[in-house]
Amino acid sequence: MNAPAPPAENLRAALAGLLDGLPPRQASQAVERLIASYRGATPTDAPILRDRADVAAYAAYRMPATFEAVRAALEAFADAVPAWVPGGHTDLGGGTGAAAWAVNAVWGGERPVTVLDWAEPALALGREIAAANPELRDVRWRRSRIGAALTLDSTDLVTVSYVLNELTAADRTALVDAAAAAAQAVVIVEPGTPDGYARLIEARDRLITAGFRIAAPCPHSATCPIAPGTDWCHFSARVSRSSLHRQVKGGSLAYEDEKFAYVAAARFPVEPAANRVVRRPQIRKGQVLLDLCESEPSLRRATVTKRHGDLYKAARDADWGDAWPPS
Repeated sequence: MNAPAPPAENLRAALAGLLDGLPPRQASQAVERLIASYRGATPTDAPILRDRADVAAYAAYRMPATFEAVRAALEAFADAVPAWVPGGHTDLGGGTGAAAWAVNAVWGGERPVTVLDWAEPALALGREIAAANPELRDVRWRRSRIGAALTLDSTDLVTVSYVLNELTAADRTALVDAAAAAAQAVVIVEPGTPDGYARLIEARDRLITAGFRIAAPCPHSATCPIAPGTDWCHFSARVSRSSLHRQVKGGSLAYEDEKFAYVAAARFPVEPAANRVVRRPQIRKGQVLLDLCESEPSLRRATVTKRHGDLYKAARDADWGDAWPPS
């Protein structure tokens, strides 16, 4: 018997058929309009995704990047809680279910999963796409406003990906508080921009106040050592580009890098990295420069040279976002 395809491959295959019958120009126009909407102010009770054509175009364009960013955040979290596996998962503002796929990629197997979103067309398409993954066949797709009126059932894991940027400040606060009250672990992902980082820090502070420990990316649960307004913490995930990506962006590369910011926190004990590589390592002749966030907390540039032996070899293989030193 052939082994089942990995979730990432299943997802790519499911997305490949979404645009069948939809003229390429219409798909591109839908994506361009939706990108413009997401960059503006969006009422939380007015779905951006209006119909199946909108959702299909946007899912084909954005779902792979959301999946890879959330999976990267979840993998860092899993490294900090090696003995833990979520028994249940709720995804807030989950749309077509990218985070459900990412959780399944990190912790395989069936579990109770609920995806909440205000856009019914997104939920319907998410259900259709999930049919390609037998372990997601029992996901509950529920329409719900994501904001101050949100109420959640208790669960092990709550994910919130690319949602805070769509909400008012009051609704962001309500969402994070609701997630903290319902879950044992919370993972939030936002765009890797200064504004996305600022929203992450607000959420991070609220989770700590609610009694959570930071598992990733920070090596500590203290105040972020980045002085407000001087820089921002973010990471990068490699994403295979579809023909729609190339068409909309006018590029020819087979991939792009999705910049994202995230925080992963838990109510139970965690084992965060001793240090986190927070910039792309700089490889020079005979040395590697690593920008690290340390557990003190502080930011430091470490220089690893050939004199460090095996550590130097590890530094040459280190990537942006990795724990340091490697376990």
